[in-house]
Amino acid sequence: MMQPLEGSQALARAVALCRPQVVAAYPITPQTHIVENISKLVADGVLNCEFVSVESEFSAASVVLGAAAAGSRAYTATASQGILLMNEVLYNIAGSRIPLVLTCANRAVSSPLSIWNDQQDSMAVRDAGWIQLYCADNQEAVDTTIQAFRIAEATELPVMVCVDGFTLTHTLEGIDIPEVAEVDAFLPPFEFGRKLDPRNPKSLGTLLSPDFYPEARHSHHMALEKAQAVIEQVDADFAAAIGRRSGGLLTVEGPEDARIGILTLGSVIGTFREAAEEGTDLPAAKLIKLRSFRPFPVEALKAAVAGLTDLIVVERALSPGAGGIVGAEVRAAMSELADAPRVHNVALGLGGRDIPMSSYAELLALAERDAPLRFAVFDADLNKLPEEDR
Repeated sequence: MMQPLEGSQALARAVALCRPQVVAAYPITPQTHIVENISKLVADGVLNCEFVSVESEFSAASVVLGAAAAGSRAYTATASQGILLMNEVLYNIAGSRIPLVLTCANRAVSSPLSIWNDQQDSMAVRDAGWIQLYCADNQEAVDTTIQAFRIAEATELPVMVCVDGFTLTHTLEGIDIPEVAEVDAFLPPFEFGRKLDPRNPKSLGTLLSPDFYPEARHSHHMALEKAQAVIEQVDADFAAAIGRRSGGLLTVEGPEDARIGILTLGSVIGTFREAAEEGTDLPAAKLIKLRSFRPFPVEALKAAVAGLTDLIVVERALSPGAGGIVGAEVRAAMSELADAPRVHNVALGLGGRDIPMSSYAELLALAERDAPLRFAVFDADLNKLPEEDR
């Protein structure tokens, strides 16, 4: 049923529909409203689960690790410095192949301190071994959250659902919340075959000698690679059950004969869509929405860029001293293509800086350059910096 809901409130309801048995919570802006709303659902008797208020994000991750390992469907949420504090446990969760779901309400990372949105936090833990799915709007965030539990439990891999802080978490939208019966039919009860059980003692996350460690890492990598098919199938199953798709691994929209493409993650795609609709005098362009960053959809990306001469990769984070994070992966994925488009890589909106619709035309103008733009913080006003830092 369509309802006007704040993004965080809608996410809390989506989590409740999945019937988690354990939720661990520690507040950090801008994800606090998510767990706050979950706690209210528990207090009101809408959700029957163990709601654990912990003393840190490290503890929150540890609680859900233990809960899921013992066979309980588990959930937590965090942002920014919180996910960095969780980092050690994130590796343990993924390396032990524990299926659970975490919402990252994307926020800039200190220092300097910023409470506003970019995607530096989830990008910083991209190699922890989690599936990472990025959402363009709150409807997609709700639907992806429900899909995430099924993906996690089918692959025995944890799933991180990334939503832009404030831009989505604190925005009121009309959201279609699925019915309880629909979600119950889509998401079966949680069964973890390797759960810890004192009646059947076993070890989980034990010490591995060099004789076995490389094989464990290879197995984990292959599980993520194979998860691409599961992500696509779950999205298709959700569409069959509920009537909406969230985009699988990635989506492409725009004229088929366009020779310029813009690839991005998260909510900024909405700005570019609107700019494309209004910019009738602008060059035709394809918009590529990258939903799955881990696993990185190499083959899907190759198909998406077919026929393009220029691809502009727009990201909300960077790797200092190297440049773009997503851009580097895009270049690597296309390295074997004989007719790969030129890649222009920019960061936009770091620390929550507004991305105006006029940015769209400025980005398209990059295709007119004689040489591709390797990387730039596109909206940085260098006049604000001392000369030696320009």
